[in-house]
Amino acid sequence: MSNRLAGKVALITGGTSGIGAATAQLFVNEGAQVVITGRSVEKGQALAETLGQNATYHEADITQEEAIRDSIEFTTETHGKLDVLFNNAGGPVGAPLEKLTQDHIDYGVRLLLSGAILGTKYAVEPMKASGGGCIINNSSIAGLRYRQGDLLYSALKAALTHYTRMAGIELGEHNIRVNSISPGAIATPIFWGGSERANTLTDEENERKMNKLQQSLARSVPLLKTGVADDIAEAALYLASDAGRFVTCHDLVVDGGRTSMFHEPS
Repeated sequence: MSNRLAGKVALITGGTSGIGAATAQLFVNEGAQVVITGRSVEKGQALAETLGQNATYHEADITQEEAIRDSIEFTTETHGKLDVLFNNAGGPVGAPLEKLTQDHIDYGVRLLLSGAILGTKYAVEPMKASGGGCIINNSSIAGLRYRQGDLLYSALKAALTHYTRMAGIELGEHNIRVNSISPGAIATPIFWGGSERANTLTDEENERKMNKLQQSLARSVPLLKTGVADDIAEAALYLASDAGRFVTCHDLVVDGGRTSMFHEPS
């Protein structure tokens, strides 16, 4: 532990599992006070208890504006400030083009785009008050390249990456850095139905699925290894820490080289 986030307060949305939980663990290890938000109360409370006194769970659904506002207010009221916001919450949202409905689109926009935009909106005031801050948006290589996600998901991630750059320009004068991370195929339960589906399976079943997934994903990248949640957490740590103090409007791709391949893996 190097205490790279000592004295900082971070809010992580979608923090109860996968990339969010791994990032919460790393941020706490590096000295931050961390607020975890998500819809799964049982998992959130259990994770916060495991992480210790420097972690707190707050129930929030980022598809609802009032929940986003309340989570920012909870963080600042509890810790007196907000230094880092990781807009991490997300998940599958679409369907094949011919089967897309307005409900798919509305839900997708709320989950993958407006949640981050509104999170930024409500984070600006407390960050300005403390002289600056860092906002990280979890995007995806699906927004950069064809066939990395379904049509709606990919389009919304592309919008999120571009929004990140525009917000970084607008907020730079306030010393608020805005960056995104575009993970490649990271081995998490989202591949077999998300954390809610994983909760219905036994530990043995989840482990078997994870091992099979890791073997498959390793064959799809030049490094021939599987990306895991900790890899994205480390990227978030770099951006959130003083090591990333001169980095803004940037999309950090963490994909094992997948987006540089000319052909899809067989």
